[in-house]
Amino acid sequence: MKIRESGMPAENQWEDFFDPGKIQVTMGFDHGVVNAIDFECGYGTFTIPASKLINGTIYAIDIEEEMVKRVTEKAINENLINVKAMLCDFILEGSGLKDQSVDYAMLFNILRAEKPEGLLKEAYRILIPGGKFGIIHWSYDPETPRGPPIAIRLRPEQCIKWASDLGFKLDSRHDLNLYHYGLVFSKPI
Repeated sequence: MKIRESGMPAENQWEDFFDPGKIQVTMGFDHGVVNAIDFECGYGTFTIPASKLINGTIYAIDIEEEMVKRVTEKAINENLINVKAMLCDFILEGSGLKDQSVDYAMLFNILRAEKPEGLLKEAYRILIPGGKFGIIHWSYDPETPRGPPIAIRLRPEQCIKWASDLGFKLDSRHDLNLYHYGLVFSKPI
């Protein structure tokens, strides 16, 4: 199931929005993470740097075959053997990963789905106790020069409520750049 279109910019422009390494550290993604998942991996903006920080596997899943191919090619070009890029309709079918199999789930610029609570439930299912997940989303500000329509942007408070209702604990909240905010949650032990 395709997620509502957000008007994703070209790869070079998209990557200009972020310093992935810095943002990942801010979002609690570090060398302590063993296995991780990047829901809707896109161009691999966060997948590729994340693969260099962890000892386990990073699952890069996307519904778009072109994005999966792109991430696979980048991983091959950089000799990264811990990237597993998968074509997957995770909205309808879930991630396909085992219960409690990852330490960190990246939900970066993806909660614009029709029913984002389903993605949060899937993150809860696959995270180990004490595992973390991060949300990055476009700021809820109509003056932002780029980004999806305001109608599909989420206020941080809505994300916090959904996650809290599932039992997640908010660990931190961040202004990441002019366009995005970040939230980090943990699954109870």
